[in-house]
Amino acid sequence: MGVGANFWELLKPYARHEDFDFLRNKRVAVDLSFWIVQHENAMKATHVRKPHLRLTFFRTINLLSKFGAFPVFIVDGTPSPLKTQARIARFFRSSGIELTSLPVSEGVSPERSRMFSNRVQECVELVKLLGMPVLKAKGEAEALCAQLNSEGHVDACITADSDAFLFGAKCIIKCFCPNSKEPFECYNMSDIEAGLGLKRKHLIAISLLVGNDHDMNGVRGIGLDNALHFVIAFNEDDILNRLQEIGKGGNTSQIPSCTIFEDNIDVDGNYPNRKQSHCSFCGHPGSKKDHMKISCEYCVTKDDEGCQRKPEGFKCHCFSCVSNRRHKEQKREENWYSKICHKIAEEPNFPKDEIIDMYLCNDNGYFSVSDGPQIMWGKPNIEMLIDFLNFHQRWEPSYIRRTMFPMMSTIFLRDMSTPTRETLLFGQYEFDSVERVKMRYGYQFYVVKWRRAGGNITTSKVPSNESSVQQDVVELDETVDLLDDCSIPEIRVDDGCSFLFTDENMDLVGTAFPAEVQSFLQEQERKSRKSSTSRCQENEISATPNPRTTQLNITEFFPSTKIKHRQSKQREESSNDADSEGSKGSKMKRKMSNPDKLPKSVRRRLLFD
Repeated sequence: MGVGANFWELLKPYARHEDFDFLRNKRVAVDLSFWIVQHENAMKATHVRKPHLRLTFFRTINLLSKFGAFPVFIVDGTPSPLKTQARIARFFRSSGIELTSLPVSEGVSPERSRMFSNRVQECVELVKLLGMPVLKAKGEAEALCAQLNSEGHVDACITADSDAFLFGAKCIIKCFCPNSKEPFECYNMSDIEAGLGLKRKHLIAISLLVGNDHDMNGVRGIGLDNALHFVIAFNEDDILNRLQEIGKGGNTSQIPSCTIFEDNIDVDGNYPNRKQSHCSFCGHPGSKKDHMKISCEYCVTKDDEGCQRKPEGFKCHCFSCVSNRRHKEQKREENWYSKICHKIAEEPNFPKDEIIDMYLCNDNGYFSVSDGPQIMWGKPNIEMLIDFLNFHQRWEPSYIRRTMFPMMSTIFLRDMSTPTRETLLFGQYEFDSVERVKMRYGYQFYVVKWRRAGGNITTSKVPSNESSVQQDVVELDETVDLLDDCSIPEIRVDDGCSFLFTDENMDLVGTAFPAEVQSFLQEQERKSRKSSTSRCQENEISATPNPRTTQLNITEFFPSTKIKHRQSKQREESSNDADSEGSKGSKMKRKMSNPDKLPKSVRRRLLFD
């Protein structure tokens, strides 16, 4: 939950949607309780067997293999008594029961707490088997996440509790959606400071006014807008002291200096309360009687037409009117400020010093601040992990190994740059080649081909004679979108050899196998050059005219009978014309054989033409 009154909606305009490479080679603190709460919501929608283990397993693989992050898991410690009381109040409120109607002790639900603790323990055991570091907080998990982030031990926090900003977090990832183009909804404290002008103590003051995980009520009658308007009037160093002063019945009439208009005060230190008389016709200083004789200085025109009638909604901008409007605005601000201070003063035991001290505390883990936490990543314990998941999830060993293969390949490629690198992945797979370049969500990856050193890959399925409960579990395991499954490697068998194909980061593969990547790029360049040459040749061939391949239109391909008759008639007429021209030509030849019998004009024209 964190801060109440829809606090995330206030920060929503300043969210950033980050891409795949945002967490590449970065450390990220994960609030494990946040994931388990999501697991509970998933259980209400589906009947998947132990969804908290399933989602934790797949999300951890996604963080490491898809996004290249280094996750650090944080678990809650002993909750504060204030949060326990707030949890009891939330339990009664969700049940529709008034808190004063039952004793407080009857509101506790030990069964739910025991169930939640068991889920946390199972998830902790799972991530430890995956080789991930786990730290336990003294109190709230988001408090330790924020401390690690503020001290530079991690680069971001994955949590939905907005009070992580109150504990000092710099970067919070609220939403984590692996199967999307921009999987991270990220909030930076620097963006909030630039957009809203709020710093850490301002946010603490807002949480005290509107409610939080440790005091759900806050101050009655003060919402998020009023709280924001109130705290932004003070600087960060004064806001908490001012709240304590008002809560203890101090001077509530002193309005913050940043809300006072200094140029609205006269020489004696008083606000002007007299407004200069204005003309009812034009609205400017002076009387209508004087303006009828001669126009005022504000309405002087070239034609000397006199004052002009004021338009609808006219506001005078003379010094007297501006000062009067500011004086009224100042009075409204003072009255509003007095009402807020009165509501704060009426709230008993406000503010609670233990809540302020808890938010400002920088010792939330079991380690010395000078030395820092011991954060180390190991390799997964495959055999124990298979036994664990086979017992809790009823998964087959071959399915577990195949699902974990992207994570193991990422660890293998990272370790290739170390002196103690291994030659085989999983002890039986070796790097074969780069198959191709793949586009996924707008980003490029290498499809890496892994060859098994000996034997083929066997894929086992759940036998049909298994119990009905196990069959239902396997059937429901096929839901992909709800619980964030990772992409399972593709299996191919070629000439008796088994191959697995995984999507890997291009930089990681290039660092681990530079020669193979270089040969792949050269081969791709040669193929592209060859394809471009063949394409040019095809264009040249298509550009040359070829009557056999010329496509005729419908009238040319199927000429009508009228067209055929017309064409035959034209051929006959042309042949008749040729015959007549031939006869005329013979007569002309006979005439020209006797040039002396031609007229003089004709002989001259024939001679010169």
